[in-house]
This record gives sequence, structure tokens and C-alpha cells, in this order.
Amino acid sequence: MVPPRFVADCMLGRLARWLRAFGFDAAYDPFADDNAVVERARERDAVLLTRDTRMRAPGVRLLFINDDHVEDQLRQLVEELPLDLSEARPMTRCTVCNQSLAPATRDEVWDRVPPFVYLTQVQFAVCSQCGRVYWEGTHVARMRARLSELARSTAGI
Repeated sequence: MVPPRFVADCMLGRLARWLRAFGFDAAYDPFADDNAVVERARERDAVLLTRDTRMRAPGVRLLFINDDHVEDQLRQLVEELPLDLSEARPMTRCTVCNQSLAPATRDEVWDRVPPFVYLTQVQFAVCSQCGRVYWEGTHVARMRARLSELARSTAGI
């Protein structure tokens, strides 16, 4: 099954960033008005995520997010959508602009990473759109642990 795509409104930037970190396609523009968000969800055949109780989106699957906390928001997605966290692919999507990441060598990114990172890491990924460089630092281990914890807590749903 293909994982769902998402479009998050201006109230859900943190959720969009976490979905991207887990490898899910989550479009987000903090400056888009409601009409633009609805249209983008329609064009992408995506689930529209919102905290706006007045949001109307005819012809678009809309999910009102109940909670302020990102872990509870993710739990709601697992409960209410066919979102399988085993399909998560961390480090495959840019958390800033949502593009897929491409592998890169140390020599390709040497001038865009701190010296310590260059000396201690061997695998990198680069966003083809914004050029942001990613590597598996300690933050990735924490993110994977958080994903595993969330997957375990929602396994019986």
C-alpha cells in the first residue's frame, strides 16, 4: 500500500516536519491561505491536516487534528488513517522543503558541514531543491527511538 500524502495548514508546521523526518510526503507552506491549502491538497490527492474548525474542503479528505502535542497528533494519524509507521523511511525527505534526499559523498559536502562532522561521518544525503545536507548524527538515533516508541504504542490500534 502506498503511504498517504499530506498537506498541513499553517497551524501544523511541527507535525509536517516530523512527518517529513519519518519520510512521509508532507507539504507545508506557513503563508498559504485556506483556499491555497485546499487546492494544493486537491492537486496532490493528499489528506489535508488542519486545526482550523472552520476549514471547509469539498472533494478533499480533511482530518481535523485534535491535539497540540506532536506525538498525540501522530498517534491520531495512525488511529484515523491507514498510516503504517513501519513504512516510515527516516532520512529520505528534506525536513525543510519536503523533497526527496539523494545520497552524497563526503567529498561532495565537505564545504557544507562542520569539520567534526566531515571527520566522523561517512554517509550523507543532500536535498536537490534547497541543498541542505543531512547525516546520521545523534539526533537521528533519538528520532528513530521516538518512531519506534510511537509504533509500539499504536501497534494495537
